[in-house]
Amino acid sequence: MRGFLSTVRTAIALGLPNIARVAAYKAGVKSGLSAVRRMRGEVPVGLFFKHLTVAPMSVAPIERWGSESLLFSHWRFPTGEQAPDWHANPITGKRITHPERHWSEIPDFDPDVGDIKLIWELSRMDWVLAFAQRARSGDEQALKRLNLWLEDWCIHNPPYLGPNWKCGQEASIRVMHLAMAALILGQTHVPTQGLRDLVRLHLLRIAPTLQYAMAQDNNHGTSEAAALFIGGSWLASLGDAEGAKWQTSGRHWLENRAAHLIGADGSFSQYSLNYHRVLLDTFCMAEVWRLHWALPAFSADWRRQASSATRWLHHMINPVNGDGPNVGANDGARLLQLTDTAYRDYRPSVQLATHLFEGKSAYVQDGPWNHPLHWLGLEVLGGDVLAQPGTLIADDGGFAMLRYGSTLAMLRYPRFRFRPSQADALHLDLWVHGENLLRDAGSYSYNTEECWQTYFSGTASHNTVQFDDRDQMQRISRFLMGDWLNTTFIEPLRTDAAGAHFSAAYRDSYRASHRRHVNLTQSSLKVVDEVEGFKQKAVLRWRLSPGRWTLERQPDGVSITDGVHLLTVSSNTVIRRGELVPGWESQHYLEKTPITVLEVEVGGAAVLTSTYCWPI
Repeated sequence: MRGFLSTVRTAIALGLPNIARVAAYKAGVKSGLSAVRRMRGEVPVGLFFKHLTVAPMSVAPIERWGSESLLFSHWRFPTGEQAPDWHANPITGKRITHPERHWSEIPDFDPDVGDIKLIWELSRMDWVLAFAQRARSGDEQALKRLNLWLEDWCIHNPPYLGPNWKCGQEASIRVMHLAMAALILGQTHVPTQGLRDLVRLHLLRIAPTLQYAMAQDNNHGTSEAAALFIGGSWLASLGDAEGAKWQTSGRHWLENRAAHLIGADGSFSQYSLNYHRVLLDTFCMAEVWRLHWALPAFSADWRRQASSATRWLHHMINPVNGDGPNVGANDGARLLQLTDTAYRDYRPSVQLATHLFEGKSAYVQDGPWNHPLHWLGLEVLGGDVLAQPGTLIADDGGFAMLRYGSTLAMLRYPRFRFRPSQADALHLDLWVHGENLLRDAGSYSYNTEECWQTYFSGTASHNTVQFDDRDQMQRISRFLMGDWLNTTFIEPLRTDAAGAHFSAAYRDSYRASHRRHVNLTQSSLKVVDEVEGFKQKAVLRWRLSPGRWTLERQPDGVSITDGVHLLTVSSNTVIRRGELVPGWESQHYLEKTPITVLEVEVGGAAVLTSTYCWPI
């Protein structure tokens, strides 16, 4: 009965109209009644990009996609002059069986091939941008390679057949990358027939399943809206009557998604640092395209939401290395790769978005974060700089960012207007001088053994308290949790001479409760956790940065040190267990590395006090 009621409550929270849209879409595809099952198209032929007539760029192109590239911006993948196998897992070499099938007949999770994202990764066409950059820099061989690979992709991915047509968002990413490549090469106004046909085929794939994308309330909708706007306006400028219809639809849904999915404080519906970057890069491409064609501006509301989302990401990351908390789902997505910066360096996206939506710079110093501006024909702004990140409460998404000097503590608390993907209530991240001292686990993979899926999205992989060995929310399916938590208490964020302070609390469906008080100073973090209402045990976890940690038992608790940092945990009741245990984290998709975790266990209601000290 508990499970049934949880499912009913979750369905109501998701929104019955969204559920109806998804059900209708799936029924139509399965039955063959959907228009997508009857779609056909001809393989585009001829050149896709012509010989260049624009002046070379002085900015260095990215080095990837020469003799090798990086899958998910991490895994090395050898490349040559010839195009890769578009239907093979590039890590294992295993191929999709019968890729000539209609995309709707191909399963989401093929047990032979594994994660379909590994098939899709090469077809996101990051290489289109890289080859366009090299061609614009005067490398004629890169232009030949660009056309060769596009021709090969079209031959082996005939319209609407095979895995690479399965997802409307994947098709949308290709449209956006093709458009940005055309802009870099100065070939937007008079594109080749082959390029026009390729873009049109993609818009024909995206449009019929748009309602399904919108029902997801995530970046599927924003990506597909942006592709329709960009591709539709492109075709409309070339006299394609259907292009104007797609342009209008894309603009409408871009406005709609910004209003619906972005909170007034800039929080995005997916509660994820990396998906937030995907959102911003998508909006940036739409705005760059609009400016390039001098199209009517998006509404003031849209621009305000884009600006809020920009400031959210600016607050979340540190300017030292561009990294930030590994919060929320992270599938390795990274759009608009125009620099060789690391995957976890978010500064290029922040700088571009700040330029477009704030009319300022996020970083006054010159650096690779300015390269996208140059490649997209935007002028690097001068001295008008966005204020340095400070404290911020993004209550729409449940993020408290406490800053004190060079330290940052980010606390997650449950404000779920949209479906959560991680059981991370009251997780706390700690950063000092750009170093992540207390950290989140990440996602690892969406298609892996159940034990790893449960671990990386579960409560045990976060810096919070776990009750009775269960997750904070019941898992209903691979991407859906039930019994969404609600915050029951907040003490507003304040900063004074004693530090930055914030508190929040929740009570779960089993009546167990957790209240967390945070105090951050220049040299220490103090966290007080009040827990009660559980049956057998509560386990507090602190996920530590790499180091040689040693533990010492104290009369009322435990202390650990790596010789530089000191973390002590005490309790007003008996601590049944305090030990260092092995754990895991994933900084990149499909990567997991061991870390050390401090676990402190109590058997009844308790007040646990953790103090982390570091040298100034």
